[in-house]
Amino acid sequence: MDSTLRRSAGTLEFWRDLLLVMVLAIYGLVKGAAFLLPLTFAVLVFVLLVAVIDRIAAIRIGPVQVPIWIAHLAGVMVVLSGFLVIGLILSSQGEQVSEAIPRYAERFDGLASGIVSLIGDENAESLREALAEIDMGGWAVSALSSAQGFLAGLFLVILYVPFMLAERGPMKRKFPIAAPDRKTGLEVRSVVQSISVGLQRYLIVKTFVSVLTGLFSYAIFKPMGLDFAETWAVLAFALNFIPSIGSILGVVLPALVALVQFDTITPFLVIAIGCGTIQFSIGNILEPSITGRSLNLSPFLVILSLTFWTTIWGVAGALLSVPIMVGMLIVFAHVPGLRWLAVLMSRDGQLAVNTRAEAVSEGMRSTQALPDEAMGE
Repeated sequence: MDSTLRRSAGTLEFWRDLLLVMVLAIYGLVKGAAFLLPLTFAVLVFVLLVAVIDRIAAIRIGPVQVPIWIAHLAGVMVVLSGFLVIGLILSSQGEQVSEAIPRYAERFDGLASGIVSLIGDENAESLREALAEIDMGGWAVSALSSAQGFLAGLFLVILYVPFMLAERGPMKRKFPIAAPDRKTGLEVRSVVQSISVGLQRYLIVKTFVSVLTGLFSYAIFKPMGLDFAETWAVLAFALNFIPSIGSILGVVLPALVALVQFDTITPFLVIAIGCGTIQFSIGNILEPSITGRSLNLSPFLVILSLTFWTTIWGVAGALLSVPIMVGMLIVFAHVPGLRWLAVLMSRDGQLAVNTRAEAVSEGMRSTQALPDEAMGE
């Protein structure tokens, strides 16, 4: 198969067909965003929910282990409570934000006039033209529309996840049945399991550090009296999922709002320095110490993935860029003909996943050690 692929790659027809498939795939991603985005988020929420359930089920209280039904119930309540809190904050403060837009626009105009008077007449005209192009109202309306779209998509996500959870057990039984032979079935099952484990590790760590980022940021916003502190804390939590630029935006946006809201520069400095310290400490000290080598991704390709998925799906694509890249790396690492792509996608060429042969042998050993009833679970 590999030799056939190498021979095909040297022909013009191969590259023509590959380019056609890529164009059609990108077109489908753009046009199918309304369907694909909620489904993709639902898959990630499902993976996160499974990770929470598995960790709760592994808890032992003395000789007694937590029953699986209690683990499912507790996991669903934890994840659902988080989404409900986010939804309530965005829905409750949306009207307040729209009412505050004229006040912020007036304050922004006054601040801009003060800046113009400081820089002199030579640069005043060009600055006025630049400021005239800034539409704060348009930005706010766009942000509110995005929030409303998030709430609408959240309904579909909540609708999909229970059915995915119900399919978890039956799907494991379907892999060996659907495969042409036992080895292939175990192979596919091991690849899916590796993808699930990698995404679970990423989502658990990223969600944990993002919650810390939001809470610590809120501890700065609220005492300073920043308007809509809860919304900015939720934004800091969400932006932390966007690599590189997300942490920067999580500091810059509330700092600029503080600059417009308050008459003194002190709140601006406190928020900028405080949130900057939080983002730096969590992003460069805490998170790497927790993740270790679990996300051995090339920084350049992380930014490239961020740019691509943001272009395709906007802000939602930015949030999904790293999880999608993690899944692609794990799949490529398990396919011999595509393993070189996984090596190029990694930071140092060392893959933190098993090879396909290792995964299959481990899967066969684990299968042989379990009775048929356990396989069904």
